[in-house]
Amino acid sequence: MDAVGHYFVSIQIGSERSFVAKQPAIESKVGIDLNLDNFLTDSNEQVIENPRYYRMIKGKLAKAQRKLSRRARRAKKAQRRLSESKNYQKQRLQVAKLQLKVANQRKNFLHHVSTALIKNHDLVVAEELRSKNMLRNHALAMSISDVGWRTLLSMLAYKADLYGRKFLTIDPRNTTQTCSQCGHIMTGKNKLTLADRKWMCPSCGMLHVRDHNAAKNILAKGLATL
Repeated sequence: MDAVGHYFVSIQIGSERSFVAKQPAIESKVGIDLNLDNFLTDSNEQVIENPRYYRMIKGKLAKAQRKLSRRARRAKKAQRRLSESKNYQKQRLQVAKLQLKVANQRKNFLHHVSTALIKNHDLVVAEELRSKNMLRNHALAMSISDVGWRTLLSMLAYKADLYGRKFLTIDPRNTTQTCSQCGHIMTGKNKLTLADRKWMCPSCGMLHVRDHNAAKNILAKGLATL
């Protein structure tokens, strides 16, 4: 039973035949760059916007949680157990429903994105996540927690096996700083910052959109690994 009172039953079943048909080869490969400016950009220049579900209800949830805290204090002052306080339990359910709504919206979005990527490409390459280090940046922590990148990569991994596709992750080192045209790496005073959304390679003069360039480098690294 979850916090809202929904019950779930898990059943494991087996069959000699696969439950999902393997997808035919379509000779399509893609690299994906996960970023905070949007949800992801792929090496074909497709951009998927970040829906930011948590931010949409952040204020409403904070208000509901403050109300829950007040009711908890009142119950404690009246020496009532929280399990016996009807007002507290009613508000606890409201908070749980808001949190569940966000979780379900995010999960549904991630399923749609991951299924589309796997069904439409023979190979999907992504960068290895280092979100623990990124979460230490408090200015970015909420945005990183809200996107569900790790869940997306987990979905891509099991769906690739399910549909007979290939999914792999690569070391993201220099994928943003490298020119996908000539291989020049931006270093020192020329090193790109998060504010640099477009840049020109000083070596070959190629103009890059930051995230698209990174996605192309991610795909190249994946192909080199294979």
